[in-house]
Formats: sequence, C-alpha cells, structure tokens
Amino acid sequence: MAAPLPQPLPTPKLPHMKTVKVVGIIYNPVAPKAPGLAQQIAHAIGPARESWLQPAGSSDITDAGLAQTDLIITVGGDGTILRAARVAVLHDIPLLGVNLGRLGFMTELRARDALDRIPQYLEGGVRLEERSMLEAQVLFQDPNSGSADPPWHHALNDVVLGRGSALRLIGVQAVVNGANLTSYRADAVIVSSATGTTGYNLSAGGPILDPRAQEMVLKPVAPHVGLATAVVLPSSSTIDLTVDSTDGAILSVDGYLDHHVQNGDGVRIRKSPKTAKFLRERSNKEFYSSLTRRLGFEGGMGAGRPVFY
Repeated sequence: MAAPLPQPLPTPKLPHMKTVKVVGIIYNPVAPKAPGLAQQIAHAIGPARESWLQPAGSSDITDAGLAQTDLIITVGGDGTILRAARVAVLHDIPLLGVNLGRLGFMTELRARDALDRIPQYLEGGVRLEERSMLEAQVLFQDPNSGSADPPWHHALNDVVLGRGSALRLIGVQAVVNGANLTSYRADAVIVSSATGTTGYNLSAGGPILDPRAQEMVLKPVAPHVGLATAVVLPSSSTIDLTVDSTDGAILSVDGYLDHHVQNGDGVRIRKSPKTAKFLRERSNKEFYSSLTRRLGFEGGMGAGRPVFY
C-alpha cells in the first residue's frame, strides 16, 4: 500500500502587509484596453482609499509618491509587472497583476474578473508570495569609463549579456565564485532567476524552476563553443561574465535597462537582497496546474499554440 502524500504546510497570511490606504495603478500604455480598465479599477477602489494612475515607465512615478503607496496594481502582462517591479521593490511595495497579455506567468487576475475580485485583495484575505531577484553591476576595465562604485541594477526575470548590432557571436568568459567555468562563443549568455526561467531561458532550452526557488540558472543562447547546457547555481553564487569581443556587447536587465559594454568589461551578477512581493489568492500548486495551459499545451501533447489568458 502506497504511503500517503505529505500534506503541504499551511500558507501564511500577509504577516507584513500594511493596511491598504494608497493604491498605485500602473498600466501598459500600448495595450488598447489597459488605460480604460485602469480607470475603472481606480473608480472601483472607491473614495475610502487614495489611488494614483500612471503608464509603465513614466517619469512621474516618484520616490515621494511611492513612499506613501501600500499596493501597486498592474494592468497589462508580465512585461508591465517587470517595469513596475523596478520601482516597487525599492519601497517594498506588493504587486497585484491584472493580465491583458498572452502568458501572464506573474499576473494574478484575469481582466474580466478584476473589478469583482480586487476588493478582497485590498482587505487582506490573501497570501503574500515572495520572489527572489538578481542584481547586476558593470565592472569596467577602463577606470575612466564609469564611476568608482558602479550601481547595482535589480532584475526580477533575468540579466542577459548579448551581441550588439554586429551579427557575430560574442566571447564571454564565465567565472563562478572565483573559479573559471567556461568560455562561451554564443549569441548571448542568460542568468535568470527562478521567476525568469519561464522567459528567455525557457525559449533557449533552459530548465523551469519553481518560482519560489532561490537558485539561479546560467544558460548560453545558441552556443558554438563552450558549455552548451544550463547550469543551476545556488543563491550564494557570484557570477562574473567578461566580454571577449572587439565588437563589445549589450547588457540587458529585465529587457528594459540596456548598457553597452566593451571588450574586457565584466558584469557581476548575484542574488539581490531585494525580493518582489505578490498578492496571491490561490495555492502554490496553481503554478503547476496552469503551466502547460499558459505555454500553449492545454489541448494535450503537441497542441502548442499561443494562449490568450
């Protein structure tokens, strides 16, 4: 007789969630339905709470305003969440995603359900899910190329070092915790968080990690030379990538922040001390039960197609 499956631990209720008094709404300005739905959400929040409304990436989203904000609702897709997370994590603000995109791995609510269900999230009857993030720093070979203490950039999905405008492979030396790992000749090298493994890493043939995992994945894109497989690294790892290409390379952080790096420059990547926080109603099992549907295999093996959530 098979032993019974272990029961999951109870899900904690928002231990650090403040009373929601001010709600920020960040929407995708190029999605036709997003501005209107964002306005409807602001109206539905009602006079009992303050709200502000801004398109993703707006310079009008200020630190002063964020310091007073208790929750950010995003209206768009995963890309909108990535842009909102860049400002939310600096002020430890939880995110609630309303999906207007196709995959919506990080979003919580369907657009058609948002107006009816958002009130329960504002009242705190849900759980808080934390996601590990990455941070990246450019290490310039020429000390005159940048500041003496280059800034760290936080990423929820991934950090990518890829070729620039020249359609040639780039060389990248990978060092992990001070030990030489390999020298790549590839289109790009991806370092992804667990959350980011369903993004660029997945399309490049990398593994999918549970989104609550702390590990990082190092994966080359179309490698010609060097280790072709992905490497899963513990959260304590420090990854140094050095450019070995006369054409230089582009460092992309979550697909929105781009840096040109030159031959000999390096990028240091490690687990960020910041975490992204999401409001969730459903259990952690929802990730697995919806995984194949979101990837387009809802009709069974081989039925791959874009899915509009």
